[in-house]
Amino acid sequence: MKRALLLAATLLAAVPAFAQNLDKQDLDRDAAALKAHVQFLASDAMKGRDTGSPELAIAEQYVAAQMLAAGLKPAGVNGTWLQPVPLVAYKSAGHGTLVLRRGETSIPLEWGKDYIARPTPRTPKVAVSGPVVFVGYGTEEEYAGLQAKGAIVAMLRDAPRGLPSDVRAHLAQPEEKMRVAAAHGAVGVLLIESNARHALRPFAQVVSFAESEAMTWSDGGAAAGPAAPAFAYLGFDGAAKLFEGSKIKWDAVLAADKVGGKIARGALAVSATGTAETALRKLAADNVAGLLEGTDKAGEYVVLSAHLDHVGVGEPDATGDRIYNGAMDNAVGTAAMLEVARRFQASGKRPRRSILFVAVTAEEQGLVGSEYFAAHPTVPGRSIVANVNLDMPILTYDFVDLVAYGADRSSVGKLVEAAAAAEGVRLVPDPEPDQAYFVRSDHYSFVKAGIPAVSLDLGPGGPGAAATKEFLDKHYHQPSDEVGLIDWKQGLRFVGLNYAIARAIADAEARPVWNKGDFFGTLYKGPMAQGPSEK
Repeated sequence: MKRALLLAATLLAAVPAFAQNLDKQDLDRDAAALKAHVQFLASDAMKGRDTGSPELAIAEQYVAAQMLAAGLKPAGVNGTWLQPVPLVAYKSAGHGTLVLRRGETSIPLEWGKDYIARPTPRTPKVAVSGPVVFVGYGTEEEYAGLQAKGAIVAMLRDAPRGLPSDVRAHLAQPEEKMRVAAAHGAVGVLLIESNARHALRPFAQVVSFAESEAMTWSDGGAAAGPAAPAFAYLGFDGAAKLFEGSKIKWDAVLAADKVGGKIARGALAVSATGTAETALRKLAADNVAGLLEGTDKAGEYVVLSAHLDHVGVGEPDATGDRIYNGAMDNAVGTAAMLEVARRFQASGKRPRRSILFVAVTAEEQGLVGSEYFAAHPTVPGRSIVANVNLDMPILTYDFVDLVAYGADRSSVGKLVEAAAAAEGVRLVPDPEPDQAYFVRSDHYSFVKAGIPAVSLDLGPGGPGAAATKEFLDKHYHQPSDEVGLIDWKQGLRFVGLNYAIARAIADAEARPVWNKGDFFGTLYKGPMAQGPSEK
């Protein structure tokens, strides 16, 4: 009862803020419905919807209520709308140690100059020793001919050139590098600054964030994560000391990395001993899930996802505003998902496959809520046939093209292309592959579960490139990401596109499949298209 009264009081307190911020723009019913969701979720009363905050809990209840109004049924746990996510926040507890040994000589590395300790939530106290083997970028192929079992493997925090941008982005992720290292029996991982990482965020800048908090989820008491911990990150100075005296020269590695050349691999002339400690704290948040039951294929599910969280309250801007409202990121994505649900209800035609609408938590903390849902779905995992993710459409301009992350890797691509053509827009490649957007949104969690997925971004055509740059430069993760930025006509177009894609997937005769031989479909053992001789 006390919680209910607190929620009610908070909601009532928000009303004056809405009244003060309403603009005089005339909107039709659909646009007004879309705006109403954003007006609430991105209000100052929500204080930026930070993960684990009381305001995010209120936002969860709002989304559940709107799912009910859209005709959905609870699809969380135990007949509720919510799926609790057991979150673990973690950060380095101290500087750790890293000592190299070359023959009889010990070389202690200096924290902040040579290396920083990395927090390891799966193993809060790390103490590893072993010979050091350099494995290039740490991809599966680069372990060929090397003895990694029982060793500490060192690798560049990057991926080989010449690969598709989404594959490169995936291979550059520390979690993927640790997964491969663990599979080869390594006891620990040393990540090394690459040329690209140095250009993006030099080691000295990384040091300033070394004691920041990150987040994951726990499972049965242990935090999620690979068994071979990446316990330290080395800058250029530390790397030079690591390679000293070895046949493989650090200068040659850097030069090859810079031009995309072949990088030598092998055992280095040192062993290493490292320690790291991680401070953990538990907190709680929920995914919100609603179900629209299908008809003749009701046992198969299409998941629509949008992250509900944002970054909360932070440093003030020039006006003194400290609330990071997150209207575009991602109140409007959540609102669009709710309006897709309402369109299904208004159509009077149930989809053949069931549709799960999931507002996921802790995206800003590293896709944590969606990763947990993909690992612990509230329906049988193999029954999920596709994911359509709605995340931060920059709705400030009349868009003429779309970037559909992940679509070209499965049969979903043809359905997305048809939906785009019907809206009068075309699909274009990722205009900024180096930004690794493919691994920075919640569809990636479903990809890693072997599920074909797509996430739409508005494209660079027409005024798109300039409008996107302006939003990212001035408003992304800033207090100025507010409701007034949004063009509601474009918002309705975005809703319509995602409705058309979800409808097409749900009503198709066959479930989506990965393209024959696709990298992600193969890696994560998803349903694969057959070749002519296999049909």
